Amino acid sequence: MSESSPYIVRAGEVPAYSPAGHTGTKNYRLVAPGVNGARFMEVVLGDIEQSAGVSEHAHPGMEQAQYIIEGTAEVVVEGVRHSVGPGDMLFFPPDVFHAVTVTSPRMKALIIYSPPYGEAADKVVRRS
Repeated sequence: MSESSPYIVRAGEVPAYSPAGHTGTKNYRLVAPGVNGARFMEVVLGDIEQSAGVSEHAHPGMEQAQYIIEGTAEVVVEGVRHSVGPGDMLFFPPDVFHAVTVTSPRMKALIIYSPPYGEAADKVVRRS
């Protein structure tokens, strides 16, 4: 077994959190300023239950990508619906509204933010 290192992060060894505005979601922060000193990105493993996800929102000045590891979802990007599944990469440019609803029993996704999101309230906008 290797020693503890900020460069090797095991999802099962970091605490889960429920992100704001999401339902049925457990996130595991793998790369971030507070985890291992990352300055320009944040990487999160998301584990989302069926019929759960996040309502329509956008991130001002921030890019977001999601790689679907397992499961399926319906994704709405700027009002257009898409069905996504394992192996699909989703990209949301800054200020582009998007929503995700899981359609399988569970979905796992690797989520990347640049710059880091850190659940900062000023880095998300919701439609009223």
